[in-house]
Amino acid sequence: MSESGPPSRPMKYPYTFSAKIAQFPLKHYFQNQWIWRYYFIALAVCTPIFYSISRLANSPENKAKWAEIKRKEREEHHN
Repeated sequence: MSESGPPSRPMKYPYTFSAKIAQFPLKHYFQNQWIWRYYFIALAVCTPIFYSISRLANSPENKAKWAEIKRKEREEHHN
């Protein structure tokens, strides 16, 4: 391998996909776009809410309640 280090200047046009990824200014986007900050804030706020909703929706009592509702609907449909 070469010990000369990274190239001193970027290509005029990055022809390969990996060259395009390497030259993409990701740090600039992380620092200057609002969506990245709010995405992680929203993820932290919504995760416990979604977890509690999922836990309540998948509880055995709720499953039994919905099974009873579906059974009554089938009885009404066939009678």
